[in-house]
Amino acid sequence: MSDKIHSRIETSAEIAEAAILPQVHEVHCDITSEHVTPKLPKAMQKPAEAKSPARWAYERMILYIQNFEEQLDSEQEVAMGFAGGEAGVMRIEGMGYFDPDIVTFYGSDSAGTRTQLVQHVTQLSVMLRALPKAQPETPATRIGFRLARDLEEAADEDAEA
Repeated sequence: MSDKIHSRIETSAEIAEAAILPQVHEVHCDITSEHVTPKLPKAMQKPAEAKSPARWAYERMILYIQNFEEQLDSEQEVAMGFAGGEAGVMRIEGMGYFDPDIVTFYGSDSAGTRTQLVQHVTQLSVMLRALPKAQPETPATRIGFRLARDLEEAADEDAEA
């Protein structure tokens, strides 16, 4: 009996840590859709306070891109649209961050011109879009999975150090 009661008690340190750990919650109107709230990888299960705003934004964007790509068919790739102006759409081919507060997207526009967006985290506003593959004869590129793998490898290296 005491084991059951004891297993529900949390220390003040555990409560404080849980309050600052990253959390994800989503609700969609189509209950049959394949929208799945992403599972946080190990690298993102650290308190948000331990990371720069740029790193934190970068990691969350990876989750959103990967989740979006899971919903694409084999003929589509992820791109991002820009709010305002005439900048248009950029096919996402890479992403990075520069501490403490810059997130960078690399890619190409609809004409195939190399493009880079450098954005302050307080201005981050990204619309993910599905575009037809740039090269119809090759498999669709899935940058989200490459970014997530890199994030996990970095977390494993940090754990070993």
